[in-house]
Amino acid sequence: MRKSEREIKDFNEVIDVLHRCDTVHLGIFGEEYPYVVPLSFGYEVANGKIILYVHGAQEGLKHDLITVNNKVCAEAGICHRFADTGRGVTTVYESVIGFGTAEKIFGEEAAKGLDFLLSHCGFAGYQYDKEVLNILTVYKITLDSVTGKRRTV
Repeated sequence: MRKSEREIKDFNEVIDVLHRCDTVHLGIFGEEYPYVVPLSFGYEVANGKIILYVHGAQEGLKHDLITVNNKVCAEAGICHRFADTGRGVTTVYESVIGFGTAEKIFGEEAAKGLDFLLSHCGFAGYQYDKEVLNILTVYKITLDSVTGKRRTV
């Protein structure tokens, strides 16, 4: 990280930033260009790693690209405001970037992933028809490395 004084070194603070984010941008290897898609998400921490859960259709570009190469980059950020520092205008922000592996999950594991997603989106305990698991794909993204960063004024 170029500006190491902005790095969030405490893992619990990184989790706090992630918790306050509403969207994760998933970077996937494309054929000619990288592909980045914004997604709602849920997460858990297990064995010291952040695990993200996202969902989508059973077909489409995201699905096709992950099938070919499941190594991904996940980014989530919060822009608090823009500020005049007296030397110029800057962004006051917090962000999390992680690298990991996406895998399709099924059955009870997929239901658990949807529960984390619904909880993070403000619908903890939401009762849905489990048949929905037959018409969508749930991905579990285990982040092998994570970095947090913030800019304050």
